[in-house]
Amino acid sequence: MARELPLRAVAAQIIQAVEQGESLSQCLPHTAADLDPDLRPQLQALCYGTCRWFHRLDSELNGRLRKPLRRQDRVIHHLMLVALFQLRFSDNATYAILNETVEACKALGKTPLAGLVNGVLRAAEREGAPEPATDEARYSHPGWMIAKLRHNWPDHWAAILDANNIQAPMTLRANTLHGTRDEYLERLREAGIPGKATRFAPHGIQLDRPVPVDLLPGFAEGDASVQDEAAQLCTQWLQPEPGQRILDACAAPGGKTCAILEAAANQAEVIAIDESAQRLPRIQENLDRLHLSATLKEADAGDTDSWWDGALFDSILLDVPCSATGVIRRHPDIKLLRRETDITPLAGIQSGLLANLWATLKPGGRLVYATCSVFPQENSRIIRRFLDQQTDASLLPADAPWGLDTGYGRQLLPDPQSHDGFFYACLVKGRPEECQ
Repeated sequence: MARELPLRAVAAQIIQAVEQGESLSQCLPHTAADLDPDLRPQLQALCYGTCRWFHRLDSELNGRLRKPLRRQDRVIHHLMLVALFQLRFSDNATYAILNETVEACKALGKTPLAGLVNGVLRAAEREGAPEPATDEARYSHPGWMIAKLRHNWPDHWAAILDANNIQAPMTLRANTLHGTRDEYLERLREAGIPGKATRFAPHGIQLDRPVPVDLLPGFAEGDASVQDEAAQLCTQWLQPEPGQRILDACAAPGGKTCAILEAAANQAEVIAIDESAQRLPRIQENLDRLHLSATLKEADAGDTDSWWDGALFDSILLDVPCSATGVIRRHPDIKLLRRETDITPLAGIQSGLLANLWATLKPGGRLVYATCSVFPQENSRIIRRFLDQQTDASLLPADAPWGLDTGYGRQLLPDPQSHDGFFYACLVKGRPEECQ
């Protein structure tokens, strides 16, 4: 059980699970449930930090090992990565990091390797961090991702990589059905939680520092939600209104579903679809907390025969499955989980969803295509091909004070002081003027 092992040993096991293909969001909550609640934030910090700097730490560790550890001892490799993360990026006392890591090695049943662990970490402490020898180590990203970003964004690639390595701010969406953003900012100030209005999202608030949600005024009553500024922008182009029939495809965990309903004064008919039965309860929990109503369906959104009743939608939000390369700063395990070979299949899924859902949109209606990716292969190129093939589709002008105009939608790149990376394109069925 996790509680029977030292915290660093538990973190090492989680990092190993991530390297084998399991996301932090899958394995961390389950493992943390066995821990004292006071230790859970520490475990999360260890796991997220080690994943964030994995490629730099791994490069250093490999340089300090005479030969790789055996496969059955791989967990000790990850244990040393956790220790290196603390040596390089934490204020923990050095003696505690070294001594407790050696004890964690023994607790994992690898006592014969305790001497190696001690020697490697003492050398690392004594000699300091080496100068990164490769871009992969310098930027702490997989090499294929660095190369792809450099090709796609020759003027921005290094800034994207640097932004990915900075922990994202905590951003809220004030529920304007319960009060204005300024009123909620004042309530936060009175609670001793400083924040500021977001630059682009009209209801967004960026906190100066993260806090547990149960400290947020009125959170349990639905007065605010946690949502990045980039994700909040979906309603600006969707423009939901009372009385409309709106589809939120690929809806979990429901943040955008709720934002749509708030924007429409909870008077729109919203159908929210997700193919994961396990994720639908999360949408319902958000709806219940915010006192909002939507129809939830478990289905493959692209398989319209399985769920669509034939009634056309006034508007559709299509937030497609993607590489999630725009939210690496929030989910650093993406660096370990994503493969270059994932992108082409994802683009096929995205194109298929767009083509199939287009038939459910009424003439003059709008479809907002969205991803949290920074790769044009999943974004502007999808839209360009769709417009080339679809004679009744038009692209609304991408005029906005945020993001970069790609010619086929707007691309937000991750901003260390603000929003995640995101892409939006708004398509109209017919001529653009029909949707003005």
